[in-house]
Amino acid sequence: MNSVIPTTMTMIERIRQHSNELLETIRGFRRHLHMHPELSYEEFETSKFIQNQLQTWGIPFETGFANTGIVALIKGDLPGDRVVALRGDMDALPILEANDVPYKSTKPGVMHACGHDVHTSCLLGAARILQLEKGSFGGTIKLVFQPAEERLPGGASLMIKDGVLENPKPQFMIGQHVMPLIPAGKIGVRSGKYMASADEIDVVVKGKGGHGAMPNLNVDPVLISAHLIVAAQQLVSRFANPSIPSVLSFGRVEANGVYNVIPNEVRMQGTFRTMNEDWRAEAHAKLTRLFEMMAESMGGSCEISIKRGYPFLVNDEALTARVRQNAVDYLGEENVVDLDIWMAAEDFAYFSQAMPSCFYRLGTRNEERGITSSVHTPTFDVDESSLPIGMGLMAYHAISELIR
Repeated sequence: MNSVIPTTMTMIERIRQHSNELLETIRGFRRHLHMHPELSYEEFETSKFIQNQLQTWGIPFETGFANTGIVALIKGDLPGDRVVALRGDMDALPILEANDVPYKSTKPGVMHACGHDVHTSCLLGAARILQLEKGSFGGTIKLVFQPAEERLPGGASLMIKDGVLENPKPQFMIGQHVMPLIPAGKIGVRSGKYMASADEIDVVVKGKGGHGAMPNLNVDPVLISAHLIVAAQQLVSRFANPSIPSVLSFGRVEANGVYNVIPNEVRMQGTFRTMNEDWRAEAHAKLTRLFEMMAESMGGSCEISIKRGYPFLVNDEALTARVRQNAVDYLGEENVVDLDIWMAAEDFAYFSQAMPSCFYRLGTRNEERGITSSVHTPTFDVDESSLPIGMGLMAYHAISELIR
């Protein structure tokens, strides 16, 4: 890209022009990454791809964060000591892709079904734009290419432990995520609490198996489990403050008996999600006590393990207000959507708990082309017309934070 940007153009106009000129390159990056997905903690080739591109552009970077993570730095040519960080995640999901597209995954059972190929590509695009515009700002932009968003303990937490928020320390962190519910060309924003914490629950209910025709001689763990699931729902509805969003769901129940055989045990898996750390801890204790005591009262026993997952994600009100205004300036008021809370989880929450942060949504839906599938499904895809917005708006957010 060698075109000359007229000095009379505004910052937004220059960034838009950079983004349009980079589109084919970034689309190529996205499709390459989509064809070569890698699971959490295994993003070795993805990391090499990013490093090679940063080297090609002459952008300095460091490796070794959470093993495959990368941190690049772009310093403005003007005076300034402010630091802002941009984050893009890199990992894929264990899903067999069902799309019939030229860039379909070449790895059976592994797919970029959550748009992290878009996040990584857009962050690379933003890096190039920021490098081209570094004569327009002072301060430093930290580009965080993060592994393992999809698996506990989460790459964000590991990168923080490895010092990603130091040397230099950013004042703000900004991230974006694709959203197939929002049409391409628009973004979604929410201030304050946005996404939930997420904990994994493993339960083993033990009884005494036997013939289904003689339940009096058995201790039925299936019946106990059914009572536990119902009682757990009542626990949330009766003990949680109605103003605190809470979700308890069990998605797996295994009772390996047959028509007339009661098994010795039942295994269950579920998730608990909320937006309050005090209630989160209280719910863990109440759920554990309820399961153990109810199982015992029915003649059985229960082993319950609750693995703490990501914390809840909160968008800093002041930063988010600026991000929203940037988006209005860049896209127009009609293309900025106000979001409701969402009970899904995101390890960007670790950044939001550590510093003022904003996590917003990039619209990728196109109903005319049939691009409507949800994330984490075999038919998920994105309208690639969202790529210029994804890279350009990230760059504009960063520069705006440095020059304000």
